[in-house]
Amino acid sequence: MTESYTYGLVPQNEIMTRTGLEFLSDMAAGRLPQPPMCQTLGFHLVEVKEGFACFEGLPKKRHYNPIGTVHGGLAATLLDSALGCAIFSTLAVGEAWTTLELKLNMVRPITADTGVIRAEGRLIHRGRTVATSDGTLKDRAGKLLAHATTTCMIFPAS
Repeated sequence: MTESYTYGLVPQNEIMTRTGLEFLSDMAAGRLPQPPMCQTLGFHLVEVKEGFACFEGLPKKRHYNPIGTVHGGLAATLLDSALGCAIFSTLAVGEAWTTLELKLNMVRPITADTGVIRAEGRLIHRGRTVATSDGTLKDRAGKLLAHATTTCMIFPAS
């Protein structure tokens, strides 16, 4: 993960001029900044298409909890981002969304030796006001580290 990224916030009125897929594609391509949270935790949006989003990150000792492994919040944040953006990628101009529920299962510990981890989110269902997605967090060898589902509310942006 040697790529260089810019970080920052895009004004809401600029976000609302694009579809979700256009916005996220511009972010993944570097035409828009990655969100500040990506800089804070060291992960990035690397791939997006309609109904799919992928983030990658590199766990480090700075992510450790008191028991000597990466804090579960890193896995939760990567999966929340991938699952939410899989839904975001389906939004029309003028639509907004927010997470209503996130369910996460950790299945293996993550350490600084794990290497790059990849969170992939996939749309399960997109309705008019509610959407669901699921996803996985894996290491480079494809070993499952965690999996999750989410429910998001879709509404007109104001």
